[in-house]
Amino acid sequence: MISKLLDNNLSWAAGKTHDDPHYFLRLSEGQRPEYLWIGCSDSRVPANEVVGMQPGELFVHRNVANLAPIGDLNLMAVLQFAIESLEVRHIIVCGHYGCGGIRAAMDNARHGVLDHWLQRVQRICEDHRAELQAIHDPDMRANLVAELNVLAQVRSLARNPYVTDAWRRRQPLALHGWVYSIRDGLLRDLETTIGGRSDADVLFSSAQPSRRRQQPKFPG
Repeated sequence: MISKLLDNNLSWAAGKTHDDPHYFLRLSEGQRPEYLWIGCSDSRVPANEVVGMQPGELFVHRNVANLAPIGDLNLMAVLQFAIESLEVRHIIVCGHYGCGGIRAAMDNARHGVLDHWLQRVQRICEDHRAELQAIHDPDMRANLVAELNVLAQVRSLARNPYVTDAWRRRQPLALHGWVYSIRDGLLRDLETTIGGRSDADVLFSSAQPSRRRQQPKFPG
C-alpha cells in the first residue's frame, strides 16, 4: 500500500529529529558535496548507503546501466551543476554486477525504447566480441561487460566539455570507475582514475586499456 510509504516517512523523520533536533535545519541550509555519483537505477544499489554517506554528502545521478553520454541533456544538466555550482572534486561512475540493463543489451531481444538507450553498451559488446565469446559462463561474461561499460563511461566523461573546461581552469576534479557487487556489498576500484588532462591523454593514447584482462577481475 502506498500509504505505508507515508507512514514510514513520518517514523523516519521523527527518528531523525529525536536523534538530532537540528538535522533537517542543517540540511535546509544547502548542500556542498564533494562527490558526484553516476550510477545505475537498480534499486538494490543505494548510493549513499553503499559508501556510508549522509544526505547532502553525495550528489547522485542514476540511469539504466550507468551511462554518461554527452547527448543526454539530463546528465549534462547534472554534470554542469555539479562541476560549476557545487564544485565537486570527484565524479564516480559506478556500475554493478548482475545489471539488468547490461543483460538486456546482450540478450538479442526487443525492449522498446530501452534498446535505443543501450546501443552504447551493445557497441561495447561488438568491440570486445572475441573476448566475450571466450568466456563461457554467461554471468561472468555480463560482469566483464559491466566493467568495460564503466571504463567506457569514464573515458566519455574525460572528453566532456564541462570536465575538460574544469581542468583547463585548474579546478580540482578527478574521475573514477568502480563496480559494486550486490552479492557481498563491496565496491571494486577498476583503477582508471583520471585526475586531469595529462591523465586523460595517457588513457586515450594507450592501446585498448580495457583489454588488459579477458575475465572480470572480480566475478561478483
